[in-house]
Amino acid sequence: MLGRVGDRPSTVVLLCAIALLLAACLGGGPEPAAAAPTPAARPAAEPAQLPQPAAPASQPPAAVTSGAVPAPAATAARSAGPPRQAPAQPPAFPGGPAVAVRSVHIAAGAFTMGRDDGPADERPAHSVQLAALKIDVLPVTTTEFAAFLNVVGPANRRGQNLFDVEDPDARIHRVDGRFRPDPGFDRHPVVEASWFGARDYCAWRGARLPSEAEWERAARGPEGRPYPWGDAAPDTTRARFGARMNDYLPVGSIAAGSTPDGILDLAGNVWQWLSSLYRPYPYRADDGREDGDSRDERVTRGGGHGSPAAHLRASYRGRGLSRAPSAGHHNIGFRCARGP
Repeated sequence: MLGRVGDRPSTVVLLCAIALLLAACLGGGPEPAAAAPTPAARPAAEPAQLPQPAAPASQPPAAVTSGAVPAPAATAARSAGPPRQAPAQPPAFPGGPAVAVRSVHIAAGAFTMGRDDGPADERPAHSVQLAALKIDVLPVTTTEFAAFLNVVGPANRRGQNLFDVEDPDARIHRVDGRFRPDPGFDRHPVVEASWFGARDYCAWRGARLPSEAEWERAARGPEGRPYPWGDAAPDTTRARFGARMNDYLPVGSIAAGSTPDGILDLAGNVWQWLSSLYRPYPYRADDGREDGDSRDERVTRGGGHGSPAAHLRASYRGRGLSRAPSAGHHNIGFRCARGP
């Protein structure tokens, strides 16, 4: 029931009700007065903003290798670890080992080969121009050659003998189906490898045998020293020589016999196969002496553990020592080189 006219509160209420009714009927009118702000609507201090992950659209695409499916960003982030090392480069020769071998750089240039005051086959002294090359610091060991035999075998596809397995002086034998160095000989220079075995091993490793001229340049240096270490005569502090048969040492055993640039074992211990055929001087690489298939006598250099001191001269050519390049020898080893 409406209040009396004289009742002011009732009159105000009545007028407000009439105004609201008119607004509803006309579809408009003034908005009702704002209510007191509720707690949710009250301004308050904003909470600290937490870092948000970047939107997927803003992330750079992950690198995808051929045939691979990129992982979701979150999964990739969780699985990220230390950067992977680049895979080892494949060997230069199929089936060969991807191993690092210490070598010394020999600069290109001319040097004097041979001498005029020595044996007839070392005459005449003459100038030879060489391209740059790298030559191994040490001869090849039984361990290294055994790894080659386990891949290639003791004969190549052409039927050429690579290693005299049955020779009593051999220091590599089959054990449980694999070639292994004899106990105590794992760091000794390999012997009983034929010239073909030396050639094929170096090729398997992505290298080659040094020529006679390259070997002499490495041993004598550009100054033409008579021995790898210099002018002093050989003694047991610099080289292994004058010893009993098969009484040779592990490679690198005599540091005092090093060349000034660090090449070891160029005098004594074991002779070394070279690529060159034994031919008279002057040396010429294009006169047929570098024929890789000839079965004629090959040059050996350096002297061995049973040699006299005279055979340790850097110019000594080892005439008649190899006898048959297709066979191994108890006192001949080799080292490899790389170059043009």
